[in-house]
Amino acid sequence: MPTTPRSRSQARTTRSWILSGMDFGDARRKPNFAGKVAVAVALTVMCILVLKQSPSFGGTSVFSRHETGVTHVLVTGGAGYIGSHATLRLLRDNYRVTIVDNLSRGNMGAVRVLQRLFPEPGRLQFIYTDLGDPKAVNKMFSENAFDAVMHFAAVAYVGESTQEPLRYYHNITSNTLTVLEAMAAHTVKTLIYSSTCATYGEPETMPITETTPQIPINPYGKAKKMSEDIILDFSKNSKMAVMILRYFNVIGSDPEGRLGEAPRPELREHGRISGACFDAASGIIPGLKVRGTDYTTPDGTCIRDYIDVTDLVDAHVKALGKAEPGKVGIYNVGTGQGRSVKEFVEACKAATGAPIKVEYLDRRPGDYAEVYSNPSKIRDELNWTAKRTDLRESLATAWKWQQTHLGGYGST
Repeated sequence: MPTTPRSRSQARTTRSWILSGMDFGDARRKPNFAGKVAVAVALTVMCILVLKQSPSFGGTSVFSRHETGVTHVLVTGGAGYIGSHATLRLLRDNYRVTIVDNLSRGNMGAVRVLQRLFPEPGRLQFIYTDLGDPKAVNKMFSENAFDAVMHFAAVAYVGESTQEPLRYYHNITSNTLTVLEAMAAHTVKTLIYSSTCATYGEPETMPITETTPQIPINPYGKAKKMSEDIILDFSKNSKMAVMILRYFNVIGSDPEGRLGEAPRPELREHGRISGACFDAASGIIPGLKVRGTDYTTPDGTCIRDYIDVTDLVDAHVKALGKAEPGKVGIYNVGTGQGRSVKEFVEACKAATGAPIKVEYLDRRPGDYAEVYSNPSKIRDELNWTAKRTDLRESLATAWKWQQTHLGGYGST
């Protein structure tokens, strides 16, 4: 288990060295070579003492060495929606964090927000690297002393996965294998893996428990399940501490308005329903398209379990704190409440105050009728319970950020 982070002491103040009593302008004095040598030695010693106070003395940084009482977490995909919120929470709790992201889906603007919030040396660093490049990943691990990995990085749209399945298997499954190999090679012993309820597919009974059969029906869910299988197989012959969190539909944003969700415009058609609702409320799109009204549910639309991102990252931090060497924990992260798409749309209208036009279309390929969690295991073992369960409130918080960031992070 990673050590509990402690509060860091205040940074040492910069010392000013004042050398007085030297008058080199007096040409009448005879050269005093012994005195000059003594001064030169004194200056050299002083310089060494000052340099030793620098984190990078000797060509290394605090990120490249383990420090007692400090847990250094690598957050993959830390420039993304969930990863950036997780980084914010980790930094707030005094963890040392390295973000790795190739920015294909993430936002450098989110990283800049975090850097402004935590400017102190040794708190946060950003590394631009593609996890699909094994050599670059191995180099990153060799140059940094990670204690744990939170692996969020992944493409994550069900519809897109049916159109580009190979991309999803490469990005999710292959990249997870690369991360695991690097962790094994550099003896990083703790993994918190970001999985999904999509691994369950369309279960016959509700609510979903951790023992519900995993029968994914789209490439996104299949790629995540393959990753889980690889992690579980590897963990059997290692002393790695593993936590796998299967979470449901994520909504909301940082309650203090520092971070939010800002997907790329070209991905809007694949994005979360909350993003589509906000685009419709803002007039970016003419209305909201609801796909599927003939499901076997009370109102004919899909039923989902919506989890606030603040609750979600709290579950990740609790999982990190409870991870034990040689053990695997698998948990559903949800509210335990199923809400229909129509309910969600009404909550979005109330949160935004906008008259959102709704167009009902055919089902989206790979979708399933109903999925919501039984979160009792994570409640009992990790002492975690979702606190932000009011749809309208979570959407209102996210809407407030959207209204102040009309251009995403580009407007900050």
